[in-house]
Amino acid sequence: MSSSATFNAFTLKPIPAISSGSRRRSPSSLAAPASAFPATKILTAKSGSKPAPSFRLRAVVDDDEWGKENGEEPASNSGTVAVAEIDTEIVELKQRLKGLLYGTDRGLKASSETRAEIGELITQLEAKNPTPAPTEALTLLNGKWILAYTSFSQLFPLLGSGRLPELVKVEEISQTIDSEAFTVQNSVQFAGPLATTSVTTNAKFEVRSPKRVQIKFEEGIIGTPQLTDSIVIPDKVEFLGQNIDLSPFKGVFTSIQDAASSVARTISGQPPLKIPINNSNAQSWLLTTYLDEELRISRSDGGSVFVLVKEGSSLLD
Repeated sequence: MSSSATFNAFTLKPIPAISSGSRRRSPSSLAAPASAFPATKILTAKSGSKPAPSFRLRAVVDDDEWGKENGEEPASNSGTVAVAEIDTEIVELKQRLKGLLYGTDRGLKASSETRAEIGELITQLEAKNPTPAPTEALTLLNGKWILAYTSFSQLFPLLGSGRLPELVKVEEISQTIDSEAFTVQNSVQFAGPLATTSVTTNAKFEVRSPKRVQIKFEEGIIGTPQLTDSIVIPDKVEFLGQNIDLSPFKGVFTSIQDAASSVARTISGQPPLKIPINNSNAQSWLLTTYLDEELRISRSDGGSVFVLVKEGSSLLD
């Protein structure tokens, strides 16, 4: 039998090295005296129906014990070094991406050249994705993700509201995933000199593949405006190409601060406005092409790319 022949080659190979004329080895040597292997035990192992243990033993001796005896590093060490090199490269790519995203206002102010560079880095990160099956690692998807960049052109008019006179700004765009309830909440927070508010959509998601989820929107929510206790007015604003000095109006706004505080307490106690979404077409899919503990890259059914950073990550600093 082939299995017996293979075992014979393994057991008989060291016999010449243990002959009576050979030099005596030290007690720490791995080679054992011939008396340690009685003929009956060898025959029993050789005639057994499970040769697999002999193969495992040979692999362990060759890779670990003999390697350490000769001063060589175990094979597993080289694997550890390779993983460390990949992680280092990913960290460098993420830091470069962070630098390119700085000052782009989630992509709105990015030049075509910067967009091209960002696209190249995204492609490189996707090629080194440490989580090949994101939907099978839902704990990593869990939590609040802040939008850092997008190529979704339909979002630009919303982001562009920040270019109006400095009265309304998009403070934050986020996506919160609950992997236990299979829910997704998309939220946009607006801020102005008098109040802050948010617009939110709630959705359910279903896993369709190792990378793709199907999202069905269920309701939209307009948050209750939260009026600020103190009104912050910029010194000047740009409107229609002209700088308008607002310093003369600061006294006027200061006089209504007390009234604003009273109104804020009244309005803040009102429930948000919920709008059911019953349209069966109000759904889309999302493909996660890169995922780790702090960075997520996703692509939508329209081909747009979204770069999101986990809340609390240093990539947001």
